[in-house]
Amino acid sequence: MALSRVCWARSAVWGSAVTPGHFVTRRLQLGRSGLAWGAPRYLFPRQLLIRHFWTPKQQTDFLDIYHAFRKQSHPEIISYLEKVIPLISDAGLRWRLTDLCTKIQRGTHPAIHDILALRECFSNHPLGMNQLQALHVKALSRAMLLTSYLPPPLLRHRLKTHTTVIHQLDKALAKLGIGQLTAQEVKSACYLRGLNSTHIGEDRCRTWLGEWLQISCSLKAELSLLLHNVVLLSTNYLGTRR
Repeated sequence: MALSRVCWARSAVWGSAVTPGHFVTRRLQLGRSGLAWGAPRYLFPRQLLIRHFWTPKQQTDFLDIYHAFRKQSHPEIISYLEKVIPLISDAGLRWRLTDLCTKIQRGTHPAIHDILALRECFSNHPLGMNQLQALHVKALSRAMLLTSYLPPPLLRHRLKTHTTVIHQLDKALAKLGIGQLTAQEVKSACYLRGLNSTHIGEDRCRTWLGEWLQISCSLKAELSLLLHNVVLLSTNYLGTRR
């Protein structure tokens, strides 16, 4: 039983860490201009070869490209959080969310307690999963490398499903222990949760993953906060904001 849980957790963090949504794949196939998409010579290996056959340099380049795409939605998501602040009835929570958004915009990596203090905001109106506005949901979908070209109810359902799976994986990883993961498994787990781990050392990745798990395992029904954590916890970690 324990062995099966270990194998399931490891295969999950490894296998799903870099699977882009159809929208990302289509955008890259169309070859739209911009530095985020890399040089044209990279298009064919990324689209036609599975990850196992990428060279080490291609792995780094492709993961950078995918992360650059999802990172484009980060400022938009922060702006949506700012827009709903006046709708929060509790003055203390309004101040905490304002402070958190300001810290992220100024390049500060938030502390765990800064994020967990906002659980109530993300469990119901105005930031609960069922209360998020359509454009907000679309931006979150792009941050998760999921297509945003679906009706909002379907996007919301997909985000709930993906976030629930990540939450379950987090519980399994917490039981397994980060120390049981290989360096590559740790980096893959971080990438899946929003951090571009390709240029960060193993120890720093383990530290970040520990922060993520501490937040995730403190949550119950606040899936919206865990989803937003993809942005909140990754944007400024060790100067990754660029």
